[in-house]
Amino acid sequence: MALDTVAIATANSETTQPFAELGLKPDEYARIKEILGRRPTSSELAMYSVMWSEHCSYKSSKVHLKQFGDKAVKTDALLVGIGENAGVVDVGQGYAVTFKIESHNHPSFIEPYQGAATGVGGIVRDILTMGARPIAVMDPLRFGPADHPDTRRVLPGVIAGVGGYGNCLGLPNIGGEVVFDQTYLGNPLVNALCVGVMKHSDIKLAKAAGAGNLVVLYGAKTGGDGIGGVSVLASETFESTGPAKRPAVQVGDPFVEKVLIECSLEIFAEDLVVGIQDLGGAGLSCATSELASGGSGGMKVELDRVPLRDATLSPEEILMSESQERMCAIVEPKHIDRFLEICKKWDVTVTVIGEVTDGDRLEITWHGDLIVDVPPRTVAHDGPVYNRPLAKPDYIDRVNAEVVDVALPSNGDEIKAAVLKLAATPNLADKSWVTSQYDRYVQGNTIQAQPDDSGMVRIDEKTHLGVAVATDANANWSYLNPYEGAKLALAEAARNIATAGAKPLAVTNCLNFGSPEDPGVMWQFAESVRGLADGCLEMGLPVTGGNVSFYNQTGAVAILPTPVIGVLGVIDDVRTRTPMSFDKAGLDLYLLGETKADIAGSEWAYIHGQRGGSAPIADLQREMRLIEVLVAGRTEKIFIAAHDLSQGGLSATLTEMVLRHNVGAKVTLENVGVALISETPGRVVVAVDPSQASALTALANKHSIAITKIGSTGGDALEINDAKISLTELRKAHTETFPKLFG
Repeated sequence: MALDTVAIATANSETTQPFAELGLKPDEYARIKEILGRRPTSSELAMYSVMWSEHCSYKSSKVHLKQFGDKAVKTDALLVGIGENAGVVDVGQGYAVTFKIESHNHPSFIEPYQGAATGVGGIVRDILTMGARPIAVMDPLRFGPADHPDTRRVLPGVIAGVGGYGNCLGLPNIGGEVVFDQTYLGNPLVNALCVGVMKHSDIKLAKAAGAGNLVVLYGAKTGGDGIGGVSVLASETFESTGPAKRPAVQVGDPFVEKVLIECSLEIFAEDLVVGIQDLGGAGLSCATSELASGGSGGMKVELDRVPLRDATLSPEEILMSESQERMCAIVEPKHIDRFLEICKKWDVTVTVIGEVTDGDRLEITWHGDLIVDVPPRTVAHDGPVYNRPLAKPDYIDRVNAEVVDVALPSNGDEIKAAVLKLAATPNLADKSWVTSQYDRYVQGNTIQAQPDDSGMVRIDEKTHLGVAVATDANANWSYLNPYEGAKLALAEAARNIATAGAKPLAVTNCLNFGSPEDPGVMWQFAESVRGLADGCLEMGLPVTGGNVSFYNQTGAVAILPTPVIGVLGVIDDVRTRTPMSFDKAGLDLYLLGETKADIAGSEWAYIHGQRGGSAPIADLQREMRLIEVLVAGRTEKIFIAAHDLSQGGLSATLTEMVLRHNVGAKVTLENVGVALISETPGRVVVAVDPSQASALTALANKHSIAITKIGSTGGDALEINDAKISLTELRKAHTETFPKLFG
């Protein structure tokens, strides 16, 4: 079908098109003209600009992300892999679980509340589009220095947005992180994860199959908010004076989304859709082109049928709008009456805006004029692919050669001072000020949430089958060695699943980096992807999907490389999980794993202004043996409690364990400074009844895991060698930091 005379006039006009303002490079604009054999119409230009943005097209990361496929683990558990809205894994008993993590970093800096809220809403809809009921969310967060005025502007708004949206949806927030560093000052990281559950037969995909099937838009009306939002905003570097582009950040309404979820699940239950896609980044441009590209034919859409909140919107603005709480479904004509009936029942706005064709074009009209006539795959999937220059940054060899020179505690006074200092530092301090704003137990199936090592939810109330999820990233280690940093984050997330007794099953990721146009940043990214792909292959864990967030940079200052790794695990009976801490005296405490002098990249070094030395080398074979010990410790009923060691080392772990149930501990350590402060990976503190000592030793020896008895539980203090810290004093240090900082 040829373009009509009105559109031809637009397409062949000699007026300069604003491709650069829309984020397109001159060669990208030239390629669009080559694909179409003419100049694009303004509506086509709008679609290509948002879909070819870094955020939507992955144009700088595709060449590296292929490793997740090339090194993919072959497993029957993986039901849907990379390429769909979210990955899906088999967790047994006929259940499938879908989970994914995405970023909403740049919008959250501009407008913290709505940026974070709509980040939660977007990831929840990704899970919904797979046919699943969302059951839990998590939020790994990074901010600038805790005492900086702009952090005090951004953090409370982000926390309120995450909590406000998730709480209104009735979704428990079961985990996450709050980490501070100077490099995140102009670029906070707001990553959001969602988990959903369904039966195998309920899985839905994003495809527009079947000529004559109807294209149905339902949910909220389309407004002017978020025009070019994450698609453009997340695809450029902020200047030191502020972002050059300030498009409207999306505005969310969680009550509309809650109704949309229930309406969609009823539609899915009656099997009324052939394909489904949410409208997130790039809005209708994304939904129509991806559905058409994923199907077997073309698509015709009448854009003037789209219900609007603002009648003045132009076609280009409608196509680019990222208004929230919208879905696009492909429905057979025989099912449309029932589809409309269900939407009416839930009071959800619904409109048939087009149909699937047997052609190979995406055609969009506006009041009868053809304004878009494109091959859909060129918009959705065949965008530019860059193999950007990469080079090992100059700083790597320099900082790796540095000797970490920090005093370690040795006597009683120094031990006490160090433990209290670590307990109070913002990265390790009690986060109740944050988590109290989240509903962690709504729906009644939360088994554990913050501050546990992982979040856990029950998915079957009869068999008590459950899943555990953890997210982790140690950007200090990734800064020193991006390859090892990614592997270490993977290992920590898997270990956090296993401490509760769950078996790690699959991986998602959110890869947060600076500008891909900086060869040093691209090297960090490439090494991180290589590390994660190698690590997942070695551990036998499939990567089910994820997200790349580039341009987290203010002027020349990039964030620390921050690959956030999410691991999902399965537990056959949540009632048997291993708790994080002990609640009685008279138990023996053991350290599983060997401690080395790993101070580089540690919280202790960071507190003392040092970020040099060499990161630890991940030993994933040992990590897998440790996971076997942790899972067996639960199933064989050996453990009373288990808590992993990560940031803050043994000091932070003991602090969290004794404060959890206000039961003290007496610990004796050799080489106390290193033992207390080191962050050697692959270590866990376990509490056992003395009668289980031989069983624990036998289990550790069977799997070649070092084991050391370090003390016992009881009393009203944490005693370490000749230091005695009352739980009252320790709790005061641990809990006062956030209220003092944020009110």
